[in-house]
Amino acid sequence: MSETIGPIDASKTPRYAGIATFARLPRLDQVESADVAVVGIPFDSGVSYRPGARFGPSHVRESSRLLRPYNPATDVEPFAQQQVADAGDIPVNPFIIDEAIATIELEASKLLATGAKLMTIGGDHTIALPLLRALHAIHGPIAVVHFDAHLDTWDTYFGVETTHGTPFRRASEEGLIDMTASMHVGIRGPLYSAQDLAEDTRLGFQIVSCRDVEIDGLPSALDAIRARVGNRPTYVSVDIDVLDPGHAPGTGTPEAGGLTSRELLEMIRIFGEMNLISADVVEVAPAYDHAQITGIAAAHVAYELISAMAAGRNR
Repeated sequence: MSETIGPIDASKTPRYAGIATFARLPRLDQVESADVAVVGIPFDSGVSYRPGARFGPSHVRESSRLLRPYNPATDVEPFAQQQVADAGDIPVNPFIIDEAIATIELEASKLLATGAKLMTIGGDHTIALPLLRALHAIHGPIAVVHFDAHLDTWDTYFGVETTHGTPFRRASEEGLIDMTASMHVGIRGPLYSAQDLAEDTRLGFQIVSCRDVEIDGLPSALDAIRARVGNRPTYVSVDIDVLDPGHAPGTGTPEAGGLTSRELLEMIRIFGEMNLISADVVEVAPAYDHAQITGIAAAHVAYELISAMAAGRNR
């Protein structure tokens, strides 16, 4: 592989100066090709409570200025071992959900056709459905590991089938996911009824809840992920509300009793052992953030996912 172009040198240009690409990386048009394309999707027309995730991509980029090129936790140089570039945002219609979904699938497919993996910054969780459609066209059924406080396998909201609470139900119904290898991690809080859990199982998901992590510990949760996923093509989708509101207040549907940022980052690191094909981090709503707490958490989640992609290249 030819020498990669990495982030702007912080010893020569202050971190707070210049245009905020993710981690101060080059733009996609500044490199010959990219192994990983960081792409924003500023869309939140599918939210059911607090709006504002349309501003998530720019907030996470701004919060990523302090990221550095060596990851000591995994002994990986994620920007030297692969070419990572910021592909900018996919502009989508904020008024017509179906049109927005079609645009996301089309533009994601174009990026994937270059051979790049996607590290997508949302945006609300609706965007996972068109991303999975684009990936399924290449990989077939995908093992989805979904970090979230919520199942996101409900049927409809106000009669609408595609919202941020329904993407994984639609993905299961369309045959996009591997029903023997998909799971939710970090689920907690009240549900509408016990039937929600029965339906979720029918749709092909296993659950590691926050209570499971509390009672059985983090190593048990990591073992459960490894056992469920194996070496199948894997997509990781991280709703930032999987974190406790103390660690991520800037999100649309917060739930008490969530993971710590330390726990989440450690969980993300195991995907370096697996066949990680792309990932997203969604539901950052900066209007409810303070001192970039949520933005920084999301930036580090994306950094660990990109690091896992780099580690996977060396397996």
